[in-house]
Amino acid sequence: MKNSSNKKIGQPIPLMIAGIVFFMIGFGIGISSFLTPALRSAFNLSNSQSYLVLTAIFSAFVIFSHPAGWIIKKIGYRKSMMLAFLIMALGMWLFVPSSHVESFPLFLVALFIGGIGNTILQGSINPYVIILGPEDTAAVRISMMGIMNKMAWWVAPVFLGLFIDLSNVQLDDVVLPFYIVAGILALVGIFIYFAPLPELKAAGEDDDEAAVSESSYAAGKTSILQFPHLLLGVAALFATCGIEGLPLITIIDFARSTFGEVDNLESYPKFVTLGMVAGYLFGVIAIPRLISQSKALYLFSGLGILSSMILIFLEPKFAFYGLILTSFSISLMWPIIWPLALKDLGRFTKSGTSLLVMTLVGAAIVPLIFGSIVDAVKTTEQAVAADYQVAYWVLVPSFLFILYYAVSGHKIRTR
Repeated sequence: MKNSSNKKIGQPIPLMIAGIVFFMIGFGIGISSFLTPALRSAFNLSNSQSYLVLTAIFSAFVIFSHPAGWIIKKIGYRKSMMLAFLIMALGMWLFVPSSHVESFPLFLVALFIGGIGNTILQGSINPYVIILGPEDTAAVRISMMGIMNKMAWWVAPVFLGLFIDLSNVQLDDVVLPFYIVAGILALVGIFIYFAPLPELKAAGEDDDEAAVSESSYAAGKTSILQFPHLLLGVAALFATCGIEGLPLITIIDFARSTFGEVDNLESYPKFVTLGMVAGYLFGVIAIPRLISQSKALYLFSGLGILSSMILIFLEPKFAFYGLILTSFSISLMWPIIWPLALKDLGRFTKSGTSLLVMTLVGAAIVPLIFGSIVDAVKTTEQAVAADYQVAYWVLVPSFLFILYYAVSGHKIRTR
């Protein structure tokens, strides 16, 4: 690795700029979670059209992951980040005409374009943060980025509250915020272009003899499919993306079915976010001082299995706390699997990144499976807590596979 002589966490200025990028990713997610429902309700969507919304968002990760890798390889990480923000700004801006003319197809186009920008951004910023410092602290850097990302989730509603009534978002309210956010994204893209971000490369990405010697394992390979630890990492990251959002999107329904209509029910997702941040902080403090990246993944996947058992088998009023523990368990999986999967890829690093970005589609697939299980097992019109507990079994095979990857999957190499 070109900057392996740096024994610290990483280069401070580029790391701070990367933190801004991750903050903006979280900010965009937070903004969209409030504004896009207003657009969706305005279109009076059927169930099938609601699935088209999910398809528009996540199909970009599958369709554009390979082109994104090609773009990153051609123009580098920094320019790819700039391009990603400009594309995301375009997608955000297109929400405005879609709201004016109430065009559902244009709404889908805006979502898809935003997804393309996010695909390029995820494919450029994650490996960049990994190679920004020593290999054994890569999870620390991504954990720091995760804290920035989750902070933005809290900032987004405060920002929106300056312009609109968040308790009753109307279609006419979204125009100004979308314009403002589109402008902010465009400005961040321009800032990235002029920012002091060195164009880094992973060990062996260059074709010269010295670079190849840094990654001798990749030197003799001719295809990205010859890296079993990467392919298993793709499966592990797909499982992670699939279950990572479950605590956040199900905690209100599970709490309502357990405790009834209690006060401030809408504030419960903050406990999930706090669990994630606590996990990130553990990673920042403990890796690699007290525990290695792979052993931390082993520990947290084992904790995930334990939290799943609590969630499934205990009485709902106690199982509820298992859901928060689950969010803590999931927190370090994305930060750790990325560097383990990209290790020793050499000149195939950017191609490997494309495969890893594609796994974000798991965030659409696994929650749909969860919801289908709840619908299949419920015996009343409204699902009860026990129905959700049955559906939470989807967590177990995911954690088991991630545990396998932590124990041995990430070590597999072929001759």
